[in-house]
Amino acid sequence: MGLMGVSTALIGLLPTYQQVGILAPALLLVLRVAQGVALGGEWAGAVLLAVEYGPDGRKGRFGSCPQIGLALGLALGTGVFALLSDALSDEAFLAYGWRIAFLVSLVLVVVGLAVRLKIDETPAFRAVRRLRELPRSAPLVELMRAPQARRHVLLGMLARWGEGAAFNTWAVFAITYATGTLKLDRTPVLLAVTAAALVMAVLIPVSGAAVDRRGARRVYVTGMAAYSVSVFPAFWLFGTGGTWAFAAALVVTLGVVHAWFYGAQGTLFAALFTTPVRYTGMSFVYQVSGIFASGVTPLIMTALLALGSGSPWWACGYLALTGLVSVWATGRLRDGDLHVPTGPATLGPTTGPTPASAATPQPAASPTCPDDTAGPSTGWPNASTGSRR
Repeated sequence: MGLMGVSTALIGLLPTYQQVGILAPALLLVLRVAQGVALGGEWAGAVLLAVEYGPDGRKGRFGSCPQIGLALGLALGTGVFALLSDALSDEAFLAYGWRIAFLVSLVLVVVGLAVRLKIDETPAFRAVRRLRELPRSAPLVELMRAPQARRHVLLGMLARWGEGAAFNTWAVFAITYATGTLKLDRTPVLLAVTAAALVMAVLIPVSGAAVDRRGARRVYVTGMAAYSVSVFPAFWLFGTGGTWAFAAALVVTLGVVHAWFYGAQGTLFAALFTTPVRYTGMSFVYQVSGIFASGVTPLIMTALLALGSGSPWWACGYLALTGLVSVWATGRLRDGDLHVPTGPATLGPTTGPTPASAATPQPAASPTCPDDTAGPSTGWPNASTGSRR
């Protein structure tokens, strides 16, 4: 969290290209990379704390809580930029106004660190540390030794492709598209993103509740399918040229559809890995997939827009493809291989087949965390463990 805060604040202090030349974008790139590294670690830590502390039958709701931070952060950021854009002239905004939002973010970092440093390890991890020996190798090495873990790493990265592409389209590219291609005013566009983000913040807990009823995998799949279907109608609405149409499309795609699958993502990704390597596995999946799922999306969208001579349909096809790939990857995950039970299995007896990992005798574990240990069916050695810090 400290790395994220310092990197963000330093962006507000960067020199301009006129002052230092090529060094300015180079420094921005370094700081953005630092932000990405910080995000992967802190996001995974926040989600696994919520999921592992969550009681059976409510892990989906607990796991959705950290996801609200993305929506509130987006709303706060675009809201502040909209306020600055409206209060300052274009010259003043470009000269120094944009820096204010980055510098003010230090206040949130201080608050976040004060909360984070008071939280202890979860019962699940304490049980693993108590029952098992310390690892003989790094958690990443242990992660890649297990066949099932390797499979979940690959499927997890593909499952995130649609989510990363969606967020960077609706929250980043759409602003440039609206102000540049559609020639809409900047302030109303930023306020539209703010409104969509607030709707997303409200609906993410609804997704978490659905995870507890239906299961994380099913909620995520339906959300990804809805995203794939919504892309073409959304850009059609964008093309009508009206600010209200643009805002309505964003509220549906970012506020409603994105909230549905994003609220399930944290719990689903936490379920991919056993407790000793959960932190490492989630961070690895989120960070590595971010290269192709998030980082290059605006570049791809811009290139496809140029390919279509300003028409968005090639770009829409790409977005729909990312969603379909994520649907396929999530569908390849098997409920019996997931290490955090959600859905009907946590609400009462099930008539389905008993997962092999549940049928294998296990060492005693924390009663509140049924995934503390994993047997041979998971491909993970019982004698191994790892440190998440």
